[in-house]
Amino acid sequence: MTKLSDTQTIILSRAAQNEDRNVLPLPGSLRGGAATKVVGALLSRGLIAETITDSRAKADAALNRVWRNDEDGRAILLHITDAGLAAIGVEPESGDSAPTGADEAPSAEPPLDTPAGDDRAPKARTPRTGTKQAKLIEMLRADGGATIDEIVAATGWQPHTVRGAFAGALKKKLGLEVTSEKVEGRGRVYSLPSD
Repeated sequence: MTKLSDTQTIILSRAAQNEDRNVLPLPGSLRGGAATKVVGALLSRGLIAETITDSRAKADAALNRVWRNDEDGRAILLHITDAGLAAIGVEPESGDSAPTGADEAPSAEPPLDTPAGDDRAPKARTPRTGTKQAKLIEMLRADGGATIDEIVAATGWQPHTVRGAFAGALKKKLGLEVTSEKVEGRGRVYSLPSD
């Protein structure tokens, strides 16, 4: 399994949740040289890739939607690759490779035909066996569920990564609803309904 920093994990997890697999915008505090360093490391490992578009939108740190511009002024975006998805335990959908070119850069606003609170049903995906995501699901479906601390111990993830997986990979990508309840002696316990 690929070793990732917390920042890299957050960036890849966010990108995996985007239907177009766009890495941008980067987390709010990641700018300038720090952003270049983190993105460079992900690019060199093949976990993300640059995509040249036909758009002439300028890279703008304030909007954080275009990574950079090539020598011809075309906008270059960043997309998570299948290797990047695998690094965070997400199974890519068949034919779901990162786009090789796009007609235009994304705007700061959602398209007019897509409400900001997009409530389309999530696409059903299944995690690969033997991944941390599969282990997470197994733990949540076990009798008695699991606490954040138990999941952290089993996966090696940070607590915020576990919570992000609940909302992103499980809810948005797999359509699974994680429930929780306080259990005396254990604290908050999370679970999924059994199949």
